[in-house]
Amino acid sequence: MKSRASRPDSLADQPGGGALPGRLGEELRAELIAFRRDLHMHPELGNQEFRTTAAIKDRLEKAGLKPQVLAVGTGLMCDVGEWDGVTPMLALRADIDALPIPDTKAGVPYRSTVPDRAHACGHDVHTTTVLGAGLVLADLDRQRLLPNAVRLIFQPAEEVLPGGALDAIESGVLEGVGRIIGVHCDPKVDVGRIGLRIGAITSACDRLEITLDGPGGHTARPHLTTDLVTAAARIAVDVPALLARRVDARAGLALTWGRLETGHAPNVIPQHAELSGTVRCLNLNAWRDAPDLVHAAIDEVAGMHRAKTVINYVRGVPPVVNDAESIGLLDAAMTERLGSYAIEDTEQSLGGEDFSWYLEQVPGAMARLGVRTPGDTRGLDLHRGNFDVDEEAITVGVELFTAAALLDGGRS
Repeated sequence: MKSRASRPDSLADQPGGGALPGRLGEELRAELIAFRRDLHMHPELGNQEFRTTAAIKDRLEKAGLKPQVLAVGTGLMCDVGEWDGVTPMLALRADIDALPIPDTKAGVPYRSTVPDRAHACGHDVHTTTVLGAGLVLADLDRQRLLPNAVRLIFQPAEEVLPGGALDAIESGVLEGVGRIIGVHCDPKVDVGRIGLRIGAITSACDRLEITLDGPGGHTARPHLTTDLVTAAARIAVDVPALLARRVDARAGLALTWGRLETGHAPNVIPQHAELSGTVRCLNLNAWRDAPDLVHAAIDEVAGMHRAKTVINYVRGVPPVVNDAESIGLLDAAMTERLGSYAIEDTEQSLGGEDFSWYLEQVPGAMARLGVRTPGDTRGLDLHRGNFDVDEEAITVGVELFTAAALLDGGRS
């Protein structure tokens, strides 16, 4: 990435806003904010996004477009402009599902109305920015200012391993697509800015479930049985430590437990124990080797304690690996809209994202979209019930996508 000049004192002082059309008008901006708030109030889990899908479909149809619901019944795709059957299209991707956690925000009118459901990862913003970009691009197409057709992808079930992207791909969303771009909300980046990175920007993420079994017995005679409490505790501690010594540290392979459950009485050695957690990895090749390495480490530790194991290793998603040319497109688009001051380099995270499955098929890139109000010290983070965004990020996302579509079409 090229070095960046220091940021001006305010977004208003930034250069940008060049000759490209497709700026977001105030009327549509207000509509999009209202649309995002409606989604936020009515969050739906993966593969259950029927209301969300209907709302997106209705608005696209009102704009004269022809969205198609995906074969799985939720999510949709929609082309803006008529594809000539030859020129590869640029795809803009959004994910539409929410999380199974309560919305704990106070003092906002758009708090979730659904118990234990919340848009705590910003998917409502992702959806609104792609919708807004589609509406702006449709208007440009009517003016004959859109150089090439653009595909909008509203994908369900991003939060459900191995990710709804696989179902979307199976439905044909990448047919005719030559490049795909997306954004992900980042509460550590100020609104009006994006974070870019060439190469891996997220990690791989798999799910691990282990059951341990043994005859159980009295705590007075652990030598006559299989001490599953000790076995489970040693697996929880020793398996991550073993992996750290069997994989290059630069691969960033990390096994972290989220649940350990066993036993009911203080004087009874239980017959059953369960552990579950996630395996995350920064390196694609190490991720491919991870299942065998994890199985071997678990068997080794469990064998020392004579515990019978059943291992369920659920493949998740590979890392999102950004293509250099696609990052260049996003860089040029953001520079056009707000100036190079609005771009910052970003680090690779240990979070997983099923956008990676698209990049197994076509080149593309994901940017981090700043959603933090400058000066906000609350320390908001993703997947927390109090997560919220500065809604100016919607304008930034829409204009980033529209500029990218125009610049990519201009290169065709």
